[in-house]
Amino acid sequence: MKLFVNSALNDSLKAELQQQLPTELTVVFRHDLPVDQQQAEFQSAELVLGNPPATWFTDPLPNLKFWQLDSAGFDGYKHVQLTASIANMGDYFAWPCAETMLAGILAMYRRIPELAVLQSRSEWVGAPIRERMDSLRHKQVVILGTGTIGQAMRQMLRGFNCEIKMLARTDLHADLHTADQLKAVLPQTDIVINCLPGTAVGFYSADLIGAMKPGSLYANVGRGTTTDEPALIKALQAGKLAGAVLDVTAKEPIPSDNLLWTLPNVLLTQHTGGGQPQEDAGKMKQFLRNFSHLRAGEPLENAVELGRGY
Repeated sequence: MKLFVNSALNDSLKAELQQQLPTELTVVFRHDLPVDQQQAEFQSAELVLGNPPATWFTDPLPNLKFWQLDSAGFDGYKHVQLTASIANMGDYFAWPCAETMLAGILAMYRRIPELAVLQSRSEWVGAPIRERMDSLRHKQVVILGTGTIGQAMRQMLRGFNCEIKMLARTDLHADLHTADQLKAVLPQTDIVINCLPGTAVGFYSADLIGAMKPGSLYANVGRGTTTDEPALIKALQAGKLAGAVLDVTAKEPIPSDNLLWTLPNVLLTQHTGGGQPQEDAGKMKQFLRNFSHLRAGEPLENAVELGRGY
């Protein structure tokens, strides 16, 4: 049996992974192979760890028995058809992503980016900045998406006594289910936090951005393609929105001429939201747990179906 490791593990983690697997299992690391051999090794593997290029799934993969994604999202594979068991990382990235959005929102309200610039200049302004500060406490918040990031976000915001509504198309426990329902509450909403997957392309439209409360904040830790970015930039330029905290954007890296780089009311976190200590080790351990479940005939942790999107 062969394991194809697409994830870029360091030498220490490679050695640890091999030590914890049966000796009869051959482990092949993509990044140790010549480029022209990588796809062939992947196609002959029974087990896969990581997220190979979607184009590699064009041909049938009759040998594949189990695929452990090293991400929570998998919208790039929605058209892939496999009989293999598949699992993602569940809520592994949810908490750091939610912390990043919380940190960004607090930074905007408490003027931290502005204060950091003043510090770099050794420039004291002091009291006048106090008048432009705001508080997260008791804010009206809408969270787009009821997945793991959205749930973590809601739990954190409850500590600030925020009034929270959640939107999801099919989740019966959500407060909002359609764009029209969302549009109706936006004029009273202080913060919109987008946690939507890439399957919701263009959902947060110019129409919804136009309906937002003047002075409100927009945060996105889902996918950049879910937002009408030109409309968002116009709203930020016009001062209709107080600001935006963006972990994701339509194109990554952001082109050098994109106005998001220079708008003073934008905080870019450069798709680092899920970052955490020992991140790659966590991916490896998730695979090992599920490999153990697979051998024992037990249900996998965080099993998913590509076609359903969850």
